[in-house]
Amino acid sequence: MVKEPVRILVVGGGYVGMYTALRLQRKLKPELTRGEAEIVVVTPDPYMTYQPFLPEAAAGSISPRHVVVPLRRVLHRCRIVIGEVVSVDHAKRTASFTTLATEDEGTGAVDITYDEIVMAPGSVARTLPIPGLAEHGIGFKTVEEAIGLRNHVIEQMDIASSTRDPEIRDAALTFVFVGGGYAGVEALGELEDMARYASRYYHNVKAEDMKWILVEATGRILPEVGAEMGKYTVSQLRRRNIDVRLETRLDACEDRVAVLSDGARFPTRTVVWTAGVKPHPVLAATDLPLNERGRLDCTAELTVAGVTHAWGAGDAAAVPDVTAKEPGKECAPNAQHAVRQARTLGDNIAASLREQPLKKYTHKYVGSVASLGLHKGVAHVYGRKLKGYPAWFMHRVYHLSRVPTVNRKSRVLSEWILSGLFKREIVSLGSLEHPRAEFELAAGGRSPKESS
Repeated sequence: MVKEPVRILVVGGGYVGMYTALRLQRKLKPELTRGEAEIVVVTPDPYMTYQPFLPEAAAGSISPRHVVVPLRRVLHRCRIVIGEVVSVDHAKRTASFTTLATEDEGTGAVDITYDEIVMAPGSVARTLPIPGLAEHGIGFKTVEEAIGLRNHVIEQMDIASSTRDPEIRDAALTFVFVGGGYAGVEALGELEDMARYASRYYHNVKAEDMKWILVEATGRILPEVGAEMGKYTVSQLRRRNIDVRLETRLDACEDRVAVLSDGARFPTRTVVWTAGVKPHPVLAATDLPLNERGRLDCTAELTVAGVTHAWGAGDAAAVPDVTAKEPGKECAPNAQHAVRQARTLGDNIAASLREQPLKKYTHKYVGSVASLGLHKGVAHVYGRKLKGYPAWFMHRVYHLSRVPTVNRKSRVLSEWILSGLFKREIVSLGSLEHPRAEFELAAGGRSPKESS
């Protein structure tokens, strides 16, 4: 009787999913070669997005293709399934998922059995029931959103340049960003820098005509770089005429008017929402234990607490921080932890299959870096605080060292070199979002842009 291979199901192809599968295909190379093990990765996208590069992709410093890593190329020993897991019955070791062909087939979700499961679906944007947010808000978590936002900003400058209505012009040149974490501050800094540069090519739009507003509900921004660097960041943004509003919330954004909790009202066509994330909804459709915040209840060995053959890490998992002085503290849901957890996770799964002892995930905090635009940044690394160009340079060096594959490192580095030698590209390719618009017009129909 032929023994079935041990199937390891990886749910998600983000940081944890990709790096865990990558580690496993190295650690289990003999078992994979002999057909004793199988790694299946179910992910909605055929690529992993390196999110720290999204702000630079939005600003045009990096090509969108180079901030994503094709999974089929990197995980050549794994079976990649482009689909989305909708439920997990761990008691029966079964997961259900849909694929791109599910709707056409009409057969519903497909079931897959497994021996070990890695829950790494990541997180989704944490939104609030704010009037108008669902209709008008723009996220900043995927490469599609980053490029869409870049096109949108340049399109607003084109609208302002062509209109004779001062109200339309004012709304087009007002950009509201909600959330003072990494995503919000870096996206705002890079896009403001790009728009300031682009304004020199408009005869009737100047940099000082634009209003950039950062709204943060707490009393500080970029808490990861420390209080001092956070205050420095606020001062630098304000020196660039960016309106930073701390301890302020977005109350509404209906009818293209952003209403803030301090009573301010800004006519705007752009509201970018970067106010935090929450665990992926698929976790609620499993029989695995969750904590009060909806994250997987995990141990320091990255197993799911109370069950066997289930593992978790990254944004979706509550992993104890064994290096913290205070008891009960969890690892922050960021990329720095996710990449390191994936290595330990891959090692532990391999050790478990070989009946070897597991290791606890430990991580000594190195520091944080953030870009505020071209040649501008802040950093708090190994206890040292850096500002301006040195911090920006460290930001690039650090993330270049972390982006996967030599192929991607080389492409990103070459783009940085070329962008230093030549001028910025400031072309909006918004028509990419409606690729059939021109053909539909030619065929006598209404284009999607007209109907929207």
